[in-house]
Amino acid sequence: MDQEAVLAEFRDAEALLEGHFKLSSGLHSPVYLQCARVLMDPKRAMRLCGAFVEKLKATGAEIDLVVSPAMGGVIVGFEVARQLGVPNVFTERVEGEFALRRGFAIPEGAKVLMMEDIITTGLSSRECIKTINAWGGNVVAAGCLINRSNGKAEVGAPITALATIDAPTYKPEDVPAELAAVPAIKPGSRGLKS
Repeated sequence: MDQEAVLAEFRDAEALLEGHFKLSSGLHSPVYLQCARVLMDPKRAMRLCGAFVEKLKATGAEIDLVVSPAMGGVIVGFEVARQLGVPNVFTERVEGEFALRRGFAIPEGAKVLMMEDIITTGLSSRECIKTINAWGGNVVAAGCLINRSNGKAEVGAPITALATIDAPTYKPEDVPAELAAVPAIKPGSRGLKS
């Protein structure tokens, strides 16, 4: 699946939006990718994650466990793990930091894929990797369906992305006038707020 086919899946799911968006990172952007809309269709999720798994396998990475940050990475992490034939767990925020709950554990030395839906700044990925490392896991790869940083985000492990785009982001004080003229919305999991 090439990059245009991946983006077509997002467009078909009405998950590639244009306007003025406030991202969960606090940054602003004229582009928003609503991965939950893409993953709500199990067949589409299976296609996209299958294409990701093929791309990951081409890197030669050996994976024992997939770990994802909640909330965005839960579905994609599960489907990638299912297709790889390995277990999957996810981290959750507890008092502002990622932690394992629900009886989850990471075996010492496990070769881990940290799997996200979208990488923008890489902050959630880095925080998830910090938790994996604290448990003694060995993060051999990081993955995402879309790397919207155009490959600039650093997470502390090699990133495999199904598609890489350059979706500009701006600090609130640096939003261009033409974008600032449009009311900002926050369509993600943390609410529709301006």
